[in-house]
Amino acid sequence: MSQPSTGAADATPTQYLIVGLGPEEYGLDILAVREIRGWTPVTRIPQAPHYVLGVLNLRGAIVPVLDLRLRFGLPSEEYTHTTVTVIVTVAGRLFGVVVDAVSDVLDVNAGAVRPVPDMGTSVDTEYLKGLTSVAQRMVLLLDVDKLLQPQDAQMLEAALPAAIDEKAVA
Repeated sequence: MSQPSTGAADATPTQYLIVGLGPEEYGLDILAVREIRGWTPVTRIPQAPHYVLGVLNLRGAIVPVLDLRLRFGLPSEEYTHTTVTVIVTVAGRLFGVVVDAVSDVLDVNAGAVRPVPDMGTSVDTEYLKGLTSVAQRMVLLLDVDKLLQPQDAQMLEAALPAAIDEKAVA
């Protein structure tokens, strides 16, 4: 589903892959998306943050996988046939994000993006670029580079060699 351009002055629209978490829709910048895979179990990493499910082997590359539901503080859901892992580039590194479903690709003009409302200090909105509306629905646009906390990324970098060695021994 695409949004028509509102005028010649608009720059080239940015494309977002629309993913679902329950009834909410989120947009991932299509340029960050590398692959969409059906859900497969991952190898758990000890002492990883609660939202990091583990790692998977993607054609020889060890890729950390996070559950967006858990990252956003939503209740965990059973993975179904529509659950997918979207492989994205986060801060120059591949990561997988588990979502309930993928629906479509949306063209979003810069003028259609609204700022994230100030929710106070109790709600973490740093991973949101903005909001846009499509027909009668709102889509939250994600900043994929901020999905993983810097301290968590450092911990994963340190833990990955141990996870690889452990897998090689098994």
